[in-house]
Amino acid sequence: MSRFIVMVCLALAAGPLFAAQKIKELASVAGVRSNPLIGYGLVVGLDGSGDKASAAPFTGQSLGNMLNQLGVQIPQGLKIDPKNVAAVSLTATLPPFARRGQALDITVSSLGDAKSLRGGTLLLSPLKGIDGQIYALAQGNVVVGGAGAAAGGSKAQINHLSVGRIPAGATVERELPASLGMGDMVALQLLESDFTTANRVVQAINRELGGQTARALDGRQIEVRAPQDSNARIQFLSRLENIAVEAAEVSPVVIINARTGSIVMNKAVRIDPCAIAHGNLSVTVNSTSTVSQPPPLSGGQTAVTRKADVSVSADGSKVVNIPGGASLSEVVGALNSVGATPQDLISILQAMKVSGSLKAELQII
Repeated sequence: MSRFIVMVCLALAAGPLFAAQKIKELASVAGVRSNPLIGYGLVVGLDGSGDKASAAPFTGQSLGNMLNQLGVQIPQGLKIDPKNVAAVSLTATLPPFARRGQALDITVSSLGDAKSLRGGTLLLSPLKGIDGQIYALAQGNVVVGGAGAAAGGSKAQINHLSVGRIPAGATVERELPASLGMGDMVALQLLESDFTTANRVVQAINRELGGQTARALDGRQIEVRAPQDSNARIQFLSRLENIAVEAAEVSPVVIINARTGSIVMNKAVRIDPCAIAHGNLSVTVNSTSTVSQPPPLSGGQTAVTRKADVSVSADGSKVVNIPGGASLSEVVGALNSVGATPQDLISILQAMKVSGSLKAELQII
């Protein structure tokens, strides 16, 4: 019988239902953001586990172009089979306020059919932004968290061998300008759009800093008047982000993972009284083949016949009464007692939502 994993997100400590949070936990400063970088490179020094020329011809082309740039002349028509080389994609994140010379961690992922990147070294490769400009240069030894071995047609492997990381493997070469607002205004952007939270943030800022310091533009963005001097503005933002605000009550949500049968609910979920009937109808079809053999010299032919056996069975339905205010864990426990499967539970919760008994947003992932 299937069982469901129910995770209820409740407060673990005693005290008020909704504790105050700092503004830096609820919002971010507009313009302070990270930017993704991407690049292409070659990992060399592999122990015969690199790309095959037949499956990844671009690896040989890249290796030939690199050697030509280094002054190595390759004879015309020579086929390069780089068994110790792998073509890889490079990804990194350029943090806000990154300065030239700052080190970045990069992720190295195989693009061809290389069996492993373990023990390889990434050659100097540029990392570009969405605008096509080079913002960092990457190079270094690839660290692979997996391990594997193969012999005699047998293979054993732990974790992925075609993806690795290079800690501090890239150096920032171009700085990305980041502005902390225009003129005397700084914008705060709530992590989740909510009018109640936006209103409470504005009230808390004006109560702490006085006057008309902050005003809400919509349910997500808040405009705050700040000093223009850079040092004074940093001090102001440091004080601003530590102001305590009581966030709005979270919306009730139930999330179901149809693949694993897990259910996650938050503390705001409520259930009205309802009755649930659950039953299963199953149809079984069995087919048996038999051979009809004619007597000798009778002139008949051997024939194959099939005998079908069809049966229909219905499990006894049970009615489960769910009282008002019951938690979802109690509902799932009651449904488990009548043998509901994960797919049954999804249908039942959808029906409860349509009937109005489930007071929550239902999300199926």
